[in-house]
Amino acid sequence: MAAKKKRTKKAKDPNKPRLKPVCKFHLQGRCNKGDQCTFLHENTTGNGTNNNNGTVQEPELPPALAKALPVLSESQRQLAVQLCKVNQSHLFQHDDATKTQQLLTKLQAVDSSHHSGLLGYLSNARALLSDSSKGVNPLEGWVPSVPVGESFSLVDTVSSTASSGTASTISVPPSGFTDSSLTSTSSKFAEFLESEQRGLQEVGKTGFVLVAGGLGERLGYNDIKIGLPVEIGTMCKYVEFYVEMILGYQRRYAAPGTLLPLCIMTSGDTNSKTIQLLKDNDYFGLQPSQVTIVQQGMGVPALMDNEAKIAVDGDGDVILKPHGHGDIDNVLTVCHFILLISIHALLYSHGVAKSWLDSGIQWMVFFQDTNALAFHTLPLALGVSSKLGLAMNSITCPRKAKQAIGAITKLTKGDETRTINVEYNQLDPLLRADGSSGDINDPITGFSPYPGNINQLLFRLEDYVAALEVSKGVMPEFVNPKYANEEKTVFKKPTRLECMMQDFPMVLTGAAAEKVGFTTLASEMCFSPVKNATSDGVVLQASGTHPGVAATGEADQSGAYRRLLCAIGCQVEEGPKVKYSGIEVVSGPDLVLRPSFALCSTELKQKITNPAQVKISGRSSLVLKGEGLTIESLDLDGALIIECEAGATGVIRNLVVKNEGWVKVHVGDDEECSEVIKMRGYRMDKIETRTIVFKKDGTIEGDYSPEGSVKKEVAVEPTVVKAAPTPEVKSTPVKTTPTPEVKPTAQNKDKMDTTNDNHKHIPRAPIQQEAIVDLSKPAISEQEDKNACCEGCVIL
Repeated sequence: MAAKKKRTKKAKDPNKPRLKPVCKFHLQGRCNKGDQCTFLHENTTGNGTNNNNGTVQEPELPPALAKALPVLSESQRQLAVQLCKVNQSHLFQHDDATKTQQLLTKLQAVDSSHHSGLLGYLSNARALLSDSSKGVNPLEGWVPSVPVGESFSLVDTVSSTASSGTASTISVPPSGFTDSSLTSTSSKFAEFLESEQRGLQEVGKTGFVLVAGGLGERLGYNDIKIGLPVEIGTMCKYVEFYVEMILGYQRRYAAPGTLLPLCIMTSGDTNSKTIQLLKDNDYFGLQPSQVTIVQQGMGVPALMDNEAKIAVDGDGDVILKPHGHGDIDNVLTVCHFILLISIHALLYSHGVAKSWLDSGIQWMVFFQDTNALAFHTLPLALGVSSKLGLAMNSITCPRKAKQAIGAITKLTKGDETRTINVEYNQLDPLLRADGSSGDINDPITGFSPYPGNINQLLFRLEDYVAALEVSKGVMPEFVNPKYANEEKTVFKKPTRLECMMQDFPMVLTGAAAEKVGFTTLASEMCFSPVKNATSDGVVLQASGTHPGVAATGEADQSGAYRRLLCAIGCQVEEGPKVKYSGIEVVSGPDLVLRPSFALCSTELKQKITNPAQVKISGRSSLVLKGEGLTIESLDLDGALIIECEAGATGVIRNLVVKNEGWVKVHVGDDEECSEVIKMRGYRMDKIETRTIVFKKDGTIEGDYSPEGSVKKEVAVEPTVVKAAPTPEVKSTPVKTTPTPEVKPTAQNKDKMDTTNDNHKHIPRAPIQQEAIVDLSKPAISEQEDKNACCEGCVIL
């Protein structure tokens, strides 16, 4: 046997300092030497190093942290030491040990809420920031192409909008159709209806996710955004409108006994207010068991440099920023309180998506808090998903080449495929890298073949649940710092890692990754969010971007109904364009077709049986409510409300209404009024209104205008066809918020109907307006007006 080799003992280097560990008793708060403990400070470096034998040399603790150790818990001490190891010693500068403890409590919450913990977050941040500073393209090597999908239009040709003070009628679709069910429609609208009708077979098997984490402070509204009114004619709230749509789908298209679920994402600022709003209004007719409320998490630490140092404010407190659409911290399902990570992780970790699937729900749609147009496309998109077998369907709008909006793009690298949102500034170079001409408009459509993303998503639930089993709901993170120098070493402001709910295709694999597509419809039919202050909207509109303010949200909702009515063959004028507080909108008509009357264009065709005999002027206001209501013929030039109670039926035939109607009146900056009126720049003067109510007992309640009003010119008295009362639908009624009334004064008691604001005023006759009239300020030169709109810029 070979002799053992004798180990030679290495001579000690006299110049190398001997390393000493951090005092364990000090870390546990049991060291009686306090700050004089020599083990705490001797022979240590700032970030901790490894010895040759692999043991970790503990970092030198900042004096303030060392002082606070006795009051910290064991887990807080460990987290503090680990943070110091990764260059975060600057966090611990508080002389007050209690503040240090509070800071670590906050960081512990972040550590527990992030899927990889705080240290994992920081590690990933350093890697992503390094790639960003070096200009690494995360999409390099991927080949772009147009994904599968379908585009729709309501008409074959679209007439130009009014260019003068006179109203213009949207062109009636061409004649020549022989199909009796589509005699008033264009070929494009026939395609629209076909997909919508296919989708209506699926809408009764759909769950709804409302992303609603924002307050309305940016809009000048000190409350939650889903409590804002869609329009001030009836003051119907956004959440109320959404619930009415869901209940309509449930009553008319779901299997008996099926309750369509609604999940609402809130934030710490909005959670309690959202719950209270729902309780105060009896959930607007939903059963409480249908509603799941999820609360957005506290966010992730902001980062001040490429080393991922956590940013602090002037008081030394950690700056937190939202992690994206999906961060969730708490969940309240009736009475359950659960800790969560992300919106996708929520649906996985607590079995929400799986339970929906098991209960018969087959689809799931994500929509935003103040975009009432979202539901115009839902049956349409469901039809596309059903036809093409899509696992995920992005509702999109046409975009011009190089337009500053993300584009839905199919990317391929070898055998791997993903269809995702690609930012506009990445798409063009990506296309050019493949040898093409880049992002250019199609010569036929005039738009880029890559449609614009609006973050409205539709999932097939079976594929979604299968993907969650693999991904656990964790979405990929990215970083997008704004640099202050060419070397990319200084940030303009702190950045953070983000994740987006629309990045879900990045976790799809195999055949499911191939089943991602889009449904495109003009933005005026699917996307008009209310998210900006009026002053910001003025700047955006001047630059050619949709302003996204309350006035445009209301006008676009009426505009969508106007287009749908014209598409089925009605004659609806478009009023002139006007300005309120600098925001240009189409003045009318104001159309409020509540979901109880019609949920989609297919139902409009059923409810308006002779559309060629329906005429609405550009200054009119029309409110239609009730499942049992049918319109045969109507000529409206003024204001009309028709309501059919639950269980009642009524038919309007040969009704001609001409009255003074409702008029929008400019509200000045110094005028006292409610926030919802102020943000629009106008109030609604309801000068004269014709009201007809079909009662459940078969009677008709009619308000034929108040005494003393301007005499109505009624060409033909209405013939009302009554039907026997029908059995009442057994479902929870939807409660609507009544419009507050103004107490009559000596000036208005004879002529005023109602108003949506408590401001007392004298009713006035309709204003004769020019094509574009700014009612909010004295006339100024075009150049002065342009200068006023361009004093700054707004980044969305």
